[in-house]
Amino acid sequence: MESGVASVSPPPSDPLEAFPQQNLEPGDIAVLVLYFLFVLAVGFWSTVKTKRDTVKGYFLAGGDMVWWPVGASLFASNIGSGHFIGLAGSGASVGISVTAYEFNGLFSVLMLSWIFLPIYIAGQVDMYAGAIFIQQSLHLDLYLAIVGLLAITALYTVAGGLAAVIYTDTLQTGIMLVGAFTLMGYSFAAVGGMEGLQEKYFLALASNRSGNGSCGLPREDAFHIFRDPVTSDLPWPGILFGMSVPSLWYWCTDQVIVQRSLAAKNLSHAKGGSLMAAYMKVLPLFIMVFPGMVSRVLFPDQVACAHPEICQQVCGNPSGCSDIAYPKLVLELLPIGLRGLMMAVMVAALMSSLTSIFNSASTIFTMDLWNHIRPRASERELMIVGRVFVILLVLISILWIPVVQASQGGQLFIYIQAISSYLQPPVAVVFILGCFWKRANEKGAFSGLILGLLLGLIRLVLDFIYVQPRCDQPDERPAVVKHIHYLYFSMILSSATLITMSAVSWFTEPPSKEMVSRLTWFTRHDPVVQKEQVPPATPQPPTLSQNGTPEATSTSIQLEIVQENMSKTHSCDVTPKQSKVVKAILWLCGVENKDKEEPVGRVEPIIMSLEENHVVKTLLDINCIVCITCAIFLWGYFA
Repeated sequence: MESGVASVSPPPSDPLEAFPQQNLEPGDIAVLVLYFLFVLAVGFWSTVKTKRDTVKGYFLAGGDMVWWPVGASLFASNIGSGHFIGLAGSGASVGISVTAYEFNGLFSVLMLSWIFLPIYIAGQVDMYAGAIFIQQSLHLDLYLAIVGLLAITALYTVAGGLAAVIYTDTLQTGIMLVGAFTLMGYSFAAVGGMEGLQEKYFLALASNRSGNGSCGLPREDAFHIFRDPVTSDLPWPGILFGMSVPSLWYWCTDQVIVQRSLAAKNLSHAKGGSLMAAYMKVLPLFIMVFPGMVSRVLFPDQVACAHPEICQQVCGNPSGCSDIAYPKLVLELLPIGLRGLMMAVMVAALMSSLTSIFNSASTIFTMDLWNHIRPRASERELMIVGRVFVILLVLISILWIPVVQASQGGQLFIYIQAISSYLQPPVAVVFILGCFWKRANEKGAFSGLILGLLLGLIRLVLDFIYVQPRCDQPDERPAVVKHIHYLYFSMILSSATLITMSAVSWFTEPPSKEMVSRLTWFTRHDPVVQKEQVPPATPQPPTLSQNGTPEATSTSIQLEIVQENMSKTHSCDVTPKQSKVVKAILWLCGVENKDKEEPVGRVEPIIMSLEENHVVKTLLDINCIVCITCAIFLWGYFA
């Protein structure tokens, strides 16, 4: 006890070197290479196994996923490298309060399947964080590391679609958990368990810290989630109310998450996946936040640096170096081989996030935008457009790196959450009100959304103009930025959007019954109304021109052109032999066997039944209650 922190702190060769001479050994690199080969093998296996040559197979994995890959993919899509870097960094800097985001998400992911998914069925920064880790451990150029990762990620995302994403997410979830639990064990062993952490965390001060002031001191409420409503970093009213709306937006309306639930075989499997993800949301506190706090205990001079000039030398960020807490643990604490495993964990977290975003963005662009621009696009065309859009996203991601590199702050996770709190609440409120209030109409939704986004953008711009000062600097920001916490602003934004949408909707005409049928919680059981099929155009009799000759109609002209083109196609049956490169590209796009173009037309939606087996439904409901009870206990225990 008397030796304190120094007894467990490995002596660095240079106190200002974040990662002194810690490179990956050949054993670590071998583990990393095996990981890449394994992921590619699983990705291409799922590519061959699934029907990736159809819209349903590519964008919704055929709609036949069972509960455990869905749950693993939900967790992996949410837990990116930004979580490992950001949660651990926030733990090292301010304690466990950031865990509130994870516990809050636990309730939201359950609401997805129990409340929102039935409505859907009835109606039918991570990359930069991962690059930090890779750059520090392999000493590669930042752009080289990112381009390589994007290339590998895009390869099986383009080829296999959502099925490949979900299966590789399942593999990478297992790798993340094994590696993270291993590092957690080493971390707690280094500080003497939970009791040792609680004692030594408050003694973890940088030797270069000045004696006066509170800069660099651990927070007295570091082991509490609920904190002072006025002076704390995360006020408890903001956690309960301001945090909930963005959480509902992410877990219940975001395409990345909802798409995985819609890929389940039925509603019961979707609920099972949400339950699995909800239970796993408890883990980040133990495998990310607590290890980040351990890193401060073991390496206080680097992780807890308090002097801006010294922080600039340590990690290149004068605001603080808490974001190096997790990489520091991996590269300094783990033996050879396990470092390679944790390197694979970080890459897995990064790739899971990227594949999820790529596939979901491709789905939105292809099915919502391209299908609207070209309503008669063939299935083959939609497949090619979706895959080309993924490649375009890869190029945009590479070009966006300098922006992220220039804007990230000392606590990456908190920075991301603050930005989200300015943009997500208006969208969430409009969507939720539309799901549960039949009186809400288009004019109300538009007015609420415009006002909310305008207020959010104003606060966002103010935050960029008036940057939060460092601990040793006076705070001269405007009162709206200085005194209104971003979680409180989220509450204000949500209230303004809700009032505006409700008022405008109430004083304008209500939507018709057909417009809300099966699109709200209260109308989800309405009978399905079959749309009248447009009868095929019957050939009109030829009209006579002024000189008495038959005059062809536009329909007959189009038919003649089509017949002429078809006859030319059949008569000129001399299609050139495709090269191996062209065949490989067609195989990658899943259209290699489609020699004949299928008839054009809209793709039929996937219909998932709302019916559930009574026994299975009862078991799922009981499990949901147990999960919520456990979450409430954890809230109370750590609050």
